[in-house]
Amino acid sequence: MQRVERASVRVDGRTVGEIGTGLLVLVGVTHSDTGSDAAALARKVHGLRILRNERSVADIPDAGVLVVSQFTLFADTRKGRRPSFIDAAPPEMAETLVERCAQFLREAGIHVETGRFGAYMQVSLLNDGPVTIVLDSSDRR
Repeated sequence: MQRVERASVRVDGRTVGEIGTGLLVLVGVTHSDTGSDAAALARKVHGLRILRNERSVADIPDAGVLVVSQFTLFADTRKGRRPSFIDAAPPEMAETLVERCAQFLREAGIHVETGRFGAYMQVSLLNDGPVTIVLDSSDRR
């Protein structure tokens, strides 16, 4: 998750998602993730006070969240020179959970844009800070 002044996603030369102030959330899904994990991630993104002046996206009416599927977050590079993506969930499962996360945020009243699942995407952002935070739904602290 990155705090941004603006972020966008282009597919085939066309912008498919774009936000101003808010959060770019790159979502990776693994085999053991569930709908509960998607909900937990959305709750954390919704309430985490990492925007300026210790505010969350819930505190700023025009803040947005750009959710982008990112299976490469599960790249295993311990052996060889090619990453293994065996820990990434199958596409059907991952797409469902990424969309659930976005839907939970929408239901909480947040403006949400998305990339296009499975597409080659060009993601642009103006990082604000920079602030980058890793959230893991398996970490229930």
